[in-house]
Amino acid sequence: MCPKQVFFTHKQYMQFIEEINKHDRLYFLEAKPVISDYEYDQLVKKVEAIEKTHPEWIDPSSPTQRLTDQPSKGFIQVKHRTPMLSLSNTYSQEEVEDFIKRMQKWLGPQNLQFCAELKMDGVAITVCYEDGKLLQALTRGDGKVGDDITANIKAIRSIPLYIQTKEKIEVRGEVFMLHRVFQKLNQSKLAIGDELWANPRNAAAGSLKLLDANQVAKRSLSAVFYAFANEAEAPCTTQYDCHHHLNSLGLPSFSDAYIKRCNTADEIMDFARQIEKNRHQLAFDIDGIVIKIDLLKDHAELGVTGKSPRWAIAYKFAPEQAETQIRDITVQVGRTGVLTPVAELEPVLLAGSTIARATLHNREEIERKDIRIKDYVIIEKGGDVIPKVLQVNLKKRTKSSIPWHMPHFCPSCGSKVVHYEGEVAMKCPNTKNCPEQVMRKIFFFASKDAMNIEHLGDKVIKQLIEKKLIKSAADLYLLTKEDLAQLEGFKEKSIQNLLKSIDKSRHVNLERFILALGIKYVGEGSAELLAQAARTMDGLLRMRMEDLQQIQGIGEKTAIAVIEYFKDPDHLQELQALLKSGIKPQSMQTIQIENHRFANKIFVLTGTLKEYSRTDATLLIKERGGRVTNSVSRNTDYLLIGEDPGSKLAKAQECKVHILNEQAFKNLL
Repeated sequence: MCPKQVFFTHKQYMQFIEEINKHDRLYFLEAKPVISDYEYDQLVKKVEAIEKTHPEWIDPSSPTQRLTDQPSKGFIQVKHRTPMLSLSNTYSQEEVEDFIKRMQKWLGPQNLQFCAELKMDGVAITVCYEDGKLLQALTRGDGKVGDDITANIKAIRSIPLYIQTKEKIEVRGEVFMLHRVFQKLNQSKLAIGDELWANPRNAAAGSLKLLDANQVAKRSLSAVFYAFANEAEAPCTTQYDCHHHLNSLGLPSFSDAYIKRCNTADEIMDFARQIEKNRHQLAFDIDGIVIKIDLLKDHAELGVTGKSPRWAIAYKFAPEQAETQIRDITVQVGRTGVLTPVAELEPVLLAGSTIARATLHNREEIERKDIRIKDYVIIEKGGDVIPKVLQVNLKKRTKSSIPWHMPHFCPSCGSKVVHYEGEVAMKCPNTKNCPEQVMRKIFFFASKDAMNIEHLGDKVIKQLIEKKLIKSAADLYLLTKEDLAQLEGFKEKSIQNLLKSIDKSRHVNLERFILALGIKYVGEGSAELLAQAARTMDGLLRMRMEDLQQIQGIGEKTAIAVIEYFKDPDHLQELQALLKSGIKPQSMQTIQIENHRFANKIFVLTGTLKEYSRTDATLLIKERGGRVTNSVSRNTDYLLIGEDPGSKLAKAQECKVHILNEQAFKNLL
């Protein structure tokens, strides 16, 4: 269906992008998603609708400008021979019918056939065989470049090391974890007090990131293959037949019960309903079905959009729901001081796991839904992530239900909470001394995306703070063997491992260090843009407001936050303490090409580029002495255009600006 026209401000648009990028990191890099696939898709659809109305706003950090998911840092990264694209999602029969109508419009009135198959809730992989031998295996990564996990894939017993073919073939599939294996793994983690995996997908993703293939083998992972990477070279003519051919090669593939050749939307939906009805009898997780044009030759004719094939969609099952009672409502304090209410629930089984807590987001959400203590509520858990309260069952409300109000004082430090104009959240203003904020800031500082200090989990940091061994992130670098020996469960090996990880973190990329500082509104993408522009920490400190606003992808809100952060003497003192402790942020070195035709030229970028991300194109321009700005004026020398360039193109023509398409740009490099 065509998205409805929506009206948002540019500020709201950038907020949506920042939220999406945050969830990308949680889902793909940390394997710890906090919203459902449906909620994520709705955010993306908002951004797509806004960009259709305002193409001049399109930001390089938008999910429409790149494929989501980034390669992790522990493996060699390899370019995919054929990009690994993501599927567009649908949630209703009407959307499935719209898909079929599009196919009929593009392919003609012929009788189309579709192949419907399971949508696995696992981790996408691609595996190359040559002369029958397993040659290489990659993760999806960003769709263009993935991690080489060949050793780990060889440790999965269901994936054959040799298959019956002499041809060089590349097959696409998914790695997953069976329910019984997942339960056994979590029981083992529980026994040693380790953090439990949230679901089998997270466990599979985490297992594939292990650097020791022997440990991967102990995880008893499974796999299924469902496509050939290069369909032009596939030894079959239909998607349906591909499943059988993969099976004949000795590769694990879907049985006939999990694939169906369909002619109509009704047949597709009958298959979907049958699978959904029986999904809990499966030994593994799925979250829907995939619908593909059956004839492979039609795939080539239909092609792809920016990030998805036109010839396939995913039909996602509705989020699962259950009813339970709210025992109490408690409040969590985040690292930025935001107070988040949480429903403490009567434990209930939902989507295969017992749920005892659900986020209530904020005060306005509770008021809007009129949620009270002792109420019976419907909770939803879409995509096996943190559940949320969908609605109150008012028919079961009794006189014992208690209206809830946000506390006037921080539950962690006792400070009077505040509400800033223009923000929904209530906050604790005691940013420097609130124990919960301090603890969560250090959690964030040490996290994988930031300083990546291994062996420094939440429980360890909590102990360090409670024993008054640390008060800030800088104190981590002052810890001694004697300090760590005071921690419960810490012996010689644990002490050495943590000290070694802390020392290793002193050598960190500039963008990770900027992220670790916890500057408001600065996420992973913004930190990278700041690092590329500043080159060094000193360079960032010297930047003025106008310098920050010249950085493509850094909005006014983020620029103000950066300036305000470095104005604070406490932040500067903490920064100096970190640098004095031996942290050496590695500078972003940009190659400078002298006497290039781009020198001192001003560029503006617009539209969707095929060969370059906007960040890459910007870097190429800067390497050659050029500058990139956000808006077209008579001072602009070049407008680099991609697909759907929007209003900037008309403005450039009016100002007689030289217009470059990608090929012309490439020729000038």
